[in-house]
Amino acid sequence: MPRMLDLSDEVRAEIGDEEADRLLAGVNAPGSYDCTSCRTPGDSEQEPTSTVLFVGDETAVLAFAHAGCLPSQVVQVTEEQLRGAVRSISGDTVDLEPDKIVPEQAVLGVTSGLVLIAGELHPALVVEPTGPIVRPGSTALGDDFLPLLIEQGFMPVTELSAVPRVQHGWSVLLAMGQLHAVLQPGPNGGQPVAWWQAHQPLQVTEGWRAAANKHQQVLMFAAPVGSIGRQPREDLLRDALDKAAANGKLVGAALPLAGT
Repeated sequence: MPRMLDLSDEVRAEIGDEEADRLLAGVNAPGSYDCTSCRTPGDSEQEPTSTVLFVGDETAVLAFAHAGCLPSQVVQVTEEQLRGAVRSISGDTVDLEPDKIVPEQAVLGVTSGLVLIAGELHPALVVEPTGPIVRPGSTALGDDFLPLLIEQGFMPVTELSAVPRVQHGWSVLLAMGQLHAVLQPGPNGGQPVAWWQAHQPLQVTEGWRAAANKHQQVLMFAAPVGSIGRQPREDLLRDALDKAAANGKLVGAALPLAGT
């Protein structure tokens, strides 16, 4: 059965017309899958689905995402990132070279929303990886996402009753009203570098942008995989944040705004 797949020109160019046509015809594409962005189930027979191709130095891995989570795109990663990722390929991914099957890379999912704190709306970004994050070079199982951020200066959030403290040296880059990146201090005090960068600039609402310009900062909250999930409304996002905070699975900081 044909699938409701969006397959971008850049993905088609990488995998070739023959493979692309087989995917669109439903030959190689699974019906059900776990979204590579939000990790919740999807069904390419029932809902618009994006094809996302992770390309390393020698290996390419094709994954699927809800069209509302990610556009169809090619994501360049290092071979080490592919081979060091934590989740093994299952039925929701297709490896283009079966003799080089590798785990799928964990990526950062970013959601924007307005959060009410002490009677005032603040622009927020909520970051949740698609899989556990381990320390670079580590082969141990587990999830070091929050400890790594705490070491960078982010603070545990037990309840959303006050604005987190400012994380100096970090910033959120907006350009022409779109979200481009979260920047962190460069090595040895050099120019800031991207901690997270949008593959394509993300649209934010007028209200979110107005609040960001008013406060000149954006609140960033981060939680381990499975703590927040894909929330279609801001009230549900707030409920998920409150639950993660109560469970000790949330860190946060206020990041200065760069751009407009």
